[in-house]
Amino acid sequence: MAAQSAEPAPPLEAYGDLPEIEHMALSPNGKGLAIIGRVHGERKLTVIEDQAVRAATGLGEAKLRALDWAGENMVTAVTSATQRLGPEFTTDKAEMFGVYLIPLDGGKSELVFARSQSLAKATFGNYGTRLVDGKWTGFYGGVELKRSDRGRVGWEFDHGRPALFAVDLATNNPRKIGYAPGESHWRKWLVDSAGKPAAVLDIDTSSGRWQIDNGQGAAIASGVDRQGDVSLIALGTAGTSLIYATDDRDTQERRWFETPLAGGAASEFLPGVTLERIYVDQTNGRIIGYLPRSGGNAVLFDPAAQATFRKVYRAFPKLHVEIEDWTPDFGHFLVRTSGNGDSGSWHLVDLKRMAADSAGTERPAIAPAQVGPISTVSYKAADGTALDGVLTLPPGRAARNLPVIVFPHGGPHAHDTASFDWWAQAFASRGYAVFQPNFRGSTNRDAAFMRSGYGQWGRKMQTDLSDGLAELVRQGVADPKRACIMGASYGGYAALAGVTLQNGLYRCAVAVAPVSDLADLYSKQNSASGDNLMVRAQLIESLGSPAGFNAVSPRRAADKADAPILLIHGKDDTVVGFDQSTAMAGALKRADKPHELVVLRQEDHWLSRPETRKQMLEAAMRFVTQHNPAD
Repeated sequence: MAAQSAEPAPPLEAYGDLPEIEHMALSPNGKGLAIIGRVHGERKLTVIEDQAVRAATGLGEAKLRALDWAGENMVTAVTSATQRLGPEFTTDKAEMFGVYLIPLDGGKSELVFARSQSLAKATFGNYGTRLVDGKWTGFYGGVELKRSDRGRVGWEFDHGRPALFAVDLATNNPRKIGYAPGESHWRKWLVDSAGKPAAVLDIDTSSGRWQIDNGQGAAIASGVDRQGDVSLIALGTAGTSLIYATDDRDTQERRWFETPLAGGAASEFLPGVTLERIYVDQTNGRIIGYLPRSGGNAVLFDPAAQATFRKVYRAFPKLHVEIEDWTPDFGHFLVRTSGNGDSGSWHLVDLKRMAADSAGTERPAIAPAQVGPISTVSYKAADGTALDGVLTLPPGRAARNLPVIVFPHGGPHAHDTASFDWWAQAFASRGYAVFQPNFRGSTNRDAAFMRSGYGQWGRKMQTDLSDGLAELVRQGVADPKRACIMGASYGGYAALAGVTLQNGLYRCAVAVAPVSDLADLYSKQNSASGDNLMVRAQLIESLGSPAGFNAVSPRRAADKADAPILLIHGKDDTVVGFDQSTAMAGALKRADKPHELVVLRQEDHWLSRPETRKQMLEAAMRFVTQHNPAD
């Protein structure tokens, strides 16, 4: 029986399908919108200017990851595709990214590097766009090919270490401005307002030694980190300094530093502040503000910009607000909201008119009254650790003694917020309370909290979930006899662990793209890296000692499964191999435990295709309602 809301529940595909609006980007003058979404049922990239369609092109099932403008007459779109690789690679397939240049003046759209025979037709890092000498220029990592030495005419793979290229976006003509690193090294760059490399970070992946050089090749910072946790962040507010981040292994904190590009002593940047994200001026690569992880709104360094951002937030009280884009003069903003009564909406904010106009909704088939109430629940783990989670309730139904689904996030280094989640809302619409715990290891607090999950797969990270369930039972929200667990990626691992490593808690488990065997994950990720020592150190730090992998691998505990299990996995998954699910299914079959395996053809780790997303949700709903009916 569906949830007893004021209106009938929307069809399941209203949740599982790709949203009507996937991405938006605002033109620099504030007059144009580039939109990836559906128009009359067809998925398109549409450019609207002054309320008229300037350009439109069909997308089919292309996987679009990001959208941006380069001046007023070109849009760039980041896309990806799963590619099978040859025998010279350490893995059989990978997700390859590319950038399409879409001119709005009638020119032909094409992939960056498409005209260059000596470069692979993919991008390996996007370092922004700049207006250089009157020309819009994009900066991308590119892999150089070598002349074939096997009696063939043409080019062939040499190595996969990218160099930095400046690409004239009008002609798609690349020019190398930064050299590829040597063997066993990787390299990242920052590009200044003049289109020149202002800084380069080079890491020796065998020793962990790292060094940052300025544009003149002089070292301005260096150190050693066996896990390679060093990042270039942005240029300083004046463009004369560099901000970078490293991990302090003693305090378990992420620390940010600012150092002069000309050389000199580094000083700590924003000490004591844990950052969720930063805001960068896209015209010059300089930092302009940040979003604190502790909650609250964006903090801008310029007082006038801060006052402007506050006005934007005030326009959307009580909603989860994401400022997605803005014009360089801070006169126009593109804002996305979601939360109670809002299944995902986009707005154009014109501060000159002090007006916020609707730019579209993501799921028009879901009315405001059909959005399940969303709240945050605080609780404590058995060892006293303070935790929280997001609770989504069935619309129009009392929060008493409800069937419940524990829904841990993936990552595991991620977190859930009190915003609209299509998967959680789908189950809430059918009568279930859905709880998304931010267990230890999540990124909603400081770095120490995130690192407290290291080595806790199947241990405290797992009991944090059941402790959250116990809190909902204590509050009277959840019926302990009607609980299931589901999740994807790490969340899929946790779902499997919830009915194998733990017992007596859940009536069923749904695991999408799950890890089932930590030893196999460790071995294959090591192999894919070419047995890189840095990758090995990162894996051991996160997963724990290999000696303990079997004890926390659901595949090894399949004979202890005490509830039916549904496995769902994409064949094109390059993050968690499809064989993690087939191995788990095999172990369950040998143990004569009830289970199903649903294969998503041509699907990746992120459920990028609409048809297979809907297939996943339909299979999960069928399974849960069969084994844990809402009424």
